[in-house]
Amino acid sequence: MCWSATADLVAGAGIAAVGVISTALAARRPRDLPLAALPLLLGVHQIVEAAVWRAGGGAGPATVAWAVIALPLLALWVPVAVLCAAPPGARRRLLLPLAAGTVTAAALAYALATRTVTADIRGHTVGYALGLPRPELVVAGYLLATIGALLLSGDRGLVLFGVLVAVGAAVCVALWRQEYISTWCAFAAVCSVVLLAWVRRRRPPAPGASPDRSCRAA
Repeated sequence: MCWSATADLVAGAGIAAVGVISTALAARRPRDLPLAALPLLLGVHQIVEAAVWRAGGGAGPATVAWAVIALPLLALWVPVAVLCAAPPGARRRLLLPLAAGTVTAAALAYALATRTVTADIRGHTVGYALGLPRPELVVAGYLLATIGALLLSGDRGLVLFGVLVAVGAAVCVALWRQEYISTWCAFAAVCSVVLLAWVRRRRPPAPGASPDRSCRAA
C-alpha cells in the first residue's frame, strides 16, 4: 500500500522491474525462482492498488484482486517458495509454516468467495475490510506461514530477511493504524532489493550436476 495512486503505480512499476531482473538471474537455479519472482508479484500488487485508489475504494474488481494477492496467494506462495530454496536440512521443519500457509490460504479463499471485501480511502491510506471470524487465528497463521518460514529457512540471508520483514511490517502497520500514511510500498521496495541481492549471491549449480527436484513435492 502507498499513500496515493501515483505512488502505488510508480512503486509498483519499479518493484516489478526488480522482480524481472531477479527472476532472470535465478533462471539457472530453478528452485530459487518462486522467491526470486516475489518482487514481481509485489509490484503487480502495488499496481492493482493504484486502480483501487482510482476507483475511490469500494468493492470492485481491483479491490478483490488486491485481496486475492495479499491474503490467500501470499500466505501460500511464501512458505512454498522458502521450502523450495531452503537447504535440505531445513525442509522438514518448514513443513509447519507450509501447513499453516495452506490452512490459512484455504480459510482466506473461502472468506473471499463467501463475503464481500471492501476498500475505504482514509486520507493517505487505504483500509480493507473482509469481516473475518476469529481474525486473530488467521493473522497468527499468516505470520507463521510467511515470516515464520523465513526465520526457519536455515539460510542466513533468508533469516536476516525474515527479521527485516518482521520489523518493517510492524512499523508499517503502526503507521497505517494511525491513518497517518501508508509506507508499505517503500518497505516492499526495500525487501525487493534485498531479495535481488540474495539471488545474486546464490551460486548456479555446477555444470553437469543433477537438478534439484525437491520443489516438485512441495
